[in-house]
Amino acid sequence: MNVLFVTSNRIGDAMLSTGVLAHLVDTMPQARFTVACGALAAPLFEALPRRARTIALVKGPAKLHWLSLWARTVGQFWELVVDMRGSGLAWFLAARRRAILTARDPGLHRVESAARVLNISPVPSPRLWLSDAARAAAKTLAGEGPLLVLGATANWTGKMWPADRFADLAAALTAPGAALAGARVAVVGGPSERDLAAPLLAALGPAAVDLVGTVPLATVAAVIARAALYVGNDSGLMHVAAAAGVPTLGLFGPSDDRHFRPWGAHAAFVRTPESKDELFARIDFQPQGARSLMESIDVARVRAAAEALLAARAENAA
Repeated sequence: MNVLFVTSNRIGDAMLSTGVLAHLVDTMPQARFTVACGALAAPLFEALPRRARTIALVKGPAKLHWLSLWARTVGQFWELVVDMRGSGLAWFLAARRRAILTARDPGLHRVESAARVLNISPVPSPRLWLSDAARAAAKTLAGEGPLLVLGATANWTGKMWPADRFADLAAALTAPGAALAGARVAVVGGPSERDLAAPLLAALGPAAVDLVGTVPLATVAAVIARAALYVGNDSGLMHVAAAAGVPTLGLFGPSDDRHFRPWGAHAAFVRTPESKDELFARIDFQPQGARSLMESIDVARVRAAAEALLAARAENAA
């Protein structure tokens, strides 16, 4: 019994679809799973139970990557093809059942929209699968004791909370008598984001755990899963943290928290007083080089939200 699951190129969007995949893993115990996704997101599926293979899609001209995916899957009979990308691929494969996500309801979170592809109720939360090797590497990097993970980068500088505020937040949360007194601080990000993370790494000094493009994504995810708290901008790694069940605080401004806030029992978000549209009205949109649009979020507000998350987690654990 073979299942093909086609999901996003992006880490965040791929993570938001994992609740649907987890539902299939739980309800189809005889199935073996092939996942097709972007190369960046592929490591997130390495430890998927009963994974047959992962097909990393490399975007090509004139959408030829879809032809490549068809060529690599057409020789198989599929019990089920789930296409979270809304392509026509499923109709050109031999399959008993097909489920294709097409239009999304603009009033729903992306996790809720994803669940509609199979009419799953209640909505399944995203899930993170980790290998023993990734967990062991993370233990070596993070050490023992509490860990605060900061996701201070994003795919656009306008979505980034200022680095000095991340540093001030880390100092406040890890100070003697604070909620995470004595905790180590790790900074996470992708290989292309080192310049963006450099100001925060410099402010934190050599004691910080530098995970900005220094280790594989699966190891980064396993370190995040060990965190006592994750605080970060709207990014793919924020969704990794929420899927791991870590207390996750997302920071939002020029992105839509209705669709992309961290999803989970231990997740919350803080957004700018200004709406997304109000922030965009101030600038000429430039994917890179724009100043931060998150300056109206102060450290005290983020600290209070973080402490509330930690307190709620402790109360639930008691």
